[in-house]
Amino acid sequence: MKRLASLAGAVALVSLAATPAPVQAQGQIVVYCSVLQDWCSLMSQEFERRTGIRVSMTQKGSGETLAQLRAEAQNPRADMWWGGTGDPHLQAAEANLTAEYRSPKLAELQPWARRQAEQSNYRTVGIYAGVLGFAWNTKELASKGIQPPRCWRDAADARFKNEVQISNPTSSGTAYTALATLVQVMGEDPAFAYLRALHTNVNQYTRSGPAPARNVARGETLVGIMFLHDAVAEAVEGAPVAVAAPCEGTGYEIGSMSIVRGARNMAQARAWYEFALDPEIQMLGAKAKSYQTPSHSKASPPPQAPRLEDTKLIDYDFAKYGATAERTRLITRWETQVGNQPR
Repeated sequence: MKRLASLAGAVALVSLAATPAPVQAQGQIVVYCSVLQDWCSLMSQEFERRTGIRVSMTQKGSGETLAQLRAEAQNPRADMWWGGTGDPHLQAAEANLTAEYRSPKLAELQPWARRQAEQSNYRTVGIYAGVLGFAWNTKELASKGIQPPRCWRDAADARFKNEVQISNPTSSGTAYTALATLVQVMGEDPAFAYLRALHTNVNQYTRSGPAPARNVARGETLVGIMFLHDAVAEAVEGAPVAVAAPCEGTGYEIGSMSIVRGARNMAQARAWYEFALDPEIQMLGAKAKSYQTPSHSKASPPPQAPRLEDTKLIDYDFAKYGATAERTRLITRWETQVGNQPR
């Protein structure tokens, strides 16, 4: 009977997640959020409004969140990890840090989102996609008479000496996606040779993936390497920012969502899961100035979103580069051969 009562409660909460009107309080949920703060806040507010469930939310990059989940594995503090690049979510699934859950909405998602769920044995699922590439400050480049980067090799050119920013792969899922992308585009040894050449042009390895976009918009650096939607958000606000995907081909992220294994508020976590896969909710991203492609087939991408179909995308191997051993190996090599070297 207790089990039936628990199941009934979970079903009721999942139903509440799709209810547009405010309802009475139904407990609480702790969410680790790995997208921009505005989107984290909007999701939190809308979920509380629709379900009455109180949300305690912490915003951190996906690499940092994975490290926190590992540290808390024996005593989980969070119930849900929402957003951030998919590779760390796959690593969390591999490490048994997240719980299996199969949403009734799975069949309605884009193929790349369903594939993320299948590869993780349904311990994570895709919620959006974003393309990796360059952003540059059009005003500053024009004043210096410098042509913008169009290919990976351009960013390592001498004309961008001390004028490139990218995040640090030890803390940022964005930077790890860039690292894994270059290995797949060029081959591993040529990719590390390229990264050493790029290193001489990097003025800062930022802690978070979106930071280079903000700094390009402010004119603090000429070029940034990031997910293009982060730079598009700056351009929409009027900053002199343009973007391009590298001509050789580029990788992409499958932003993901995972329920934490051992979650204290499991029913509420499942309610969040269903809420976040709702097409109407996925389209809220643009309201928070986030311009990714949503995973639900009935959710329309924002018109400003970089189009996946118009980009030369590589066949990114999420299973291989989402594995803990491969991530650890590549980041360790990057720290030794690139990050710790003088510039």
